[in-house]
Amino acid sequence: MRKPPPYPVTPDGRYFVVRGRLWRCSDPSLPAAERAAQTQRLMRARAAVGRALRAGDAAAERQARSEVDAAKVALGERGPAWWTDGAPDCNRTMARHSPYAAWFDALD
Repeated sequence: MRKPPPYPVTPDGRYFVVRGRLWRCSDPSLPAAERAAQTQRLMRARAAVGRALRAGDAAAERQARSEVDAAKVALGERGPAWWTDGAPDCNRTMARHSPYAAWFDALD
């Protein structure tokens, strides 16, 4: 039995909402093995950011943040939009100020 997503996901599956803001979902067309590898890469990079912050190592932090970004691009969460229908990318937009406003308001 699958658990429901922890955050609401837009009807088209492109975004999830956290504190009213849209965040792009991973590309659903990624093969499972690729998604798993990139997710592991992302988790390692996020851990490296934490280690660098605790150590006060600015160079290591920049490198780790660069790795986080690269993994997110590979997952489709950043960079070019993974859909091909020409719809605009609303990543990081407040849901109430997006094409998803009516859907978001109906969640309340």
